[in-house]
Amino acid sequence: MIRCSERIERWAGMLLCAGITCALSGCRHRANLPPLPQILAPVELVEVPEPDLPLIPPARINMPPTPIAASATHPHRERRRPVVKAAVTPPASSETDPEAAETAAIGALSTGGDSSPRSQQEAAEMIASIEKRLNGLGAMISEDQKAQISKVRNFQKQAQDALSSGDVEGAKTLATKAKLLLDDIEK
Repeated sequence: MIRCSERIERWAGMLLCAGITCALSGCRHRANLPPLPQILAPVELVEVPEPDLPLIPPARINMPPTPIAASATHPHRERRRPVVKAAVTPPASSETDPEAAETAAIGALSTGGDSSPRSQQEAAEMIASIEKRLNGLGAMISEDQKAQISKVRNFQKQAQDALSSGDVEGAKTLATKAKLLLDDIEK
């Protein structure tokens, strides 16, 4: 049971809170301000005299044309120029060794790498598998992964270009790089 003194304390506390609330809320009546008196005396208008000194015309500045937003929507890509391979020229100095002279006239001989149809097929299959895996990635990809996917697509495109130009080993190397980055993304 609640004692009488506790009831009185409760009522006093509620009354105090209600009083503070009313005091802090302020008055809601609008203050009526007296209207301003009307001007009865006429006022003279002042005229601004023309300047005596001649004004200097502003300097003319040639600005570039204003860019148009419509042209920015379709940026023009630069076309790749075909790589021009430099021809090997023999040195102008006369050499006494006949084998060295013959090697210099022919150019440095290389094995040419493994450019068999089988290795070309393997490189093409690697590039196709990377494309298939990229297309299979889900739509829920974070911003960090989008940057990685962009790198993978870049390596894949370079690998395809290398394969088209006949550089099978370069295509395999680039496809392997793309595959390793894609493996890291899928983890």
